[in-house]
Amino acid sequence: MARSVLIIEDDPRIRRILQMTLQREGLDVVEAESGEAGLERLGERDFDVVLLDLMLPGKDGFEVCREVRRSSNVPIIMVTARADSHDVVAGLEAGADDYVSKPFVAKVLSARIRALARRTRAPEPRVRIAVADLEIAPREGTVTRDGEPVSLTRTEFRLLCELAEEPGRVLSREELLERVWGYDYFGDSRLVDVHVRRLRKKVEQDPSQPTVVTTVRGMGYRIPA
Repeated sequence: MARSVLIIEDDPRIRRILQMTLQREGLDVVEAESGEAGLERLGERDFDVVLLDLMLPGKDGFEVCREVRRSSNVPIIMVTARADSHDVVAGLEAGADDYVSKPFVAKVLSARIRALARRTRAPEPRVRIAVADLEIAPREGTVTRDGEPVSLTRTEFRLLCELAEEPGRVLSREELLERVWGYDYFGDSRLVDVHVRRLRKKVEQDPSQPTVVTTVRGMGYRIPA
């Protein structure tokens, strides 16, 4: 079955190029010309991935991303013209899962969309994992603390599961990029670092003194055994 992609982009020329490119790759594409229209489309049906331009009129991409994250964990790939600017980190902090910079290569964009959609659906092998005061149910996609749900995005959840599967082992940023983002990534460690910060805000009792997801300087991250 084709993956469904929502494109939120105000430039009709770019929307048309994206639509034609992704449809040739077998993807089901829906367009929205503004942040407001994109939020309306998201309320009408489910999508596998959202492709979100940051520079939108009205509600910009950051605001749209934050609003989507209040009620949905749909994977979001943000589109930015300035990959080296603070926009990337700000977009990831707002809740995006990945990013592409303009101009983008169609095949690369399609591969990222497919990988993001595929890995968010993949079942995890173990039934329950206990980490500190958390209980992770990989197959159900849930995390609870004292019976109360902890709300994570799909990427945050996958990151937590990958670390929890091998307690005590340090996973490098490169290894986490490959495992969590699901393909050979000519990597940007900001993706890992920002998602770890977001994850800590949700699973740590004190994010400034992490005990669940710890940093091993110069090596990566781990969950203590």
